[in-house]
Formats: sequence, structure tokens, C-alpha cells
Amino acid sequence: MNFHGEKRSNDTHQSTTDPDARLATKGNGQEAKLFFMGHVVMENRNGLAVGARLTHATGRAEREAALELLGEIPRRRRITLGADKAYDVAGFVDELRQHEVTPHVAKKIRYSAIDGRTSRHPTYEVSQRMRKRVEEIFGWLKTVGMSRKVRHRGLPRVGWNFTFALAAYNLVRIRNLSARPA
Repeated sequence: MNFHGEKRSNDTHQSTTDPDARLATKGNGQEAKLFFMGHVVMENRNGLAVGARLTHATGRAEREAALELLGEIPRRRRITLGADKAYDVAGFVDELRQHEVTPHVAKKIRYSAIDGRTSRHPTYEVSQRMRKRVEEIFGWLKTVGMSRKVRHRGLPRVGWNFTFALAAYNLVRIRNLSARPA
């Protein structure tokens, strides 16, 4: 088939080797590639991954996976969620508040669902600094954890590989934390 001049979409393009992979872009102006999306919940104190999920690449996958992962975390009191601007959506913020999660989400410039009752607290600034540490996890997964270009095909096998690599990351992180003087 000739797709010259047509917009690429999951309806027109499919991987010949992995039908579970979906077209997605990493940012505006970038080409669409076949991806899975990995999601990680990190605790702020030590930088350990406490939840993980691999999903199909869709426009809502990050927020949907975040809600699922937050539902799996055992807790006795209200918790906070630090996240980037992609999570600053009114519906998502409202749903977090219904689940007794304080949304420490980076505010968009023009319109933000985060109001003064959240951003005025000093813990909001701390969460904004700490949320960037989750990128260390993804960097480790790509460089050391062999997740830049996976060897397996299909969501179940790639998901298993993703979870296994995160467990290895946690073991290395715990070793490094225990070796640090108190």
C-alpha cells in the first residue's frame, strides 16, 4: 500500500513483528514510532520504585495507569502525587482528590487545575524537586536495564522484562543506600 502524503495512525500502520506496539510521539514535531509505555510510581524518600505498569501507547495511558497504580498502594493516610504538566488536567486532578491523593502536579502556564490550596504549601515545592528523580529510574532502565530496545515481543513479555528490570534497579538502589554513611 502507498501511504505517501497520508497521516500515520494506528489504523494505517502496524508492526510486522509486534502487533501489540502502538504509534506514539515523544513530543511535538517528532516522528511517530512504535512504542509501549512504561509507568513507574516512585517513593520520594529513597527513590525506590514501588509500582510499575506497561501499557499500550495512547493519549490517556499515563493518567489511567497512574490511577490504577495509586489504587494498589497500601496506605493509612492521605498521600501526595508529584507529576509533570501532562497530568495537569481538571478531570485527573478531581479524581485524585476523590481518592484522597493530594495532586502535586506541575502547573501549566495558561490554565491549571492546581489551585492555591495545593501550591501554597512548602511540600508542593519539595514534590516538584523530587518528581524529577523518576527520570533517573528510566535512564537506568535504558542504559543498564536493557530496556532501550527490548528483545521480547508482545505486551506480556515486554511487561515482564520491564518489571524484572525495575526489581534489579531497586536492588542496586538499596545496596547504594545501605552503603551510604548515616
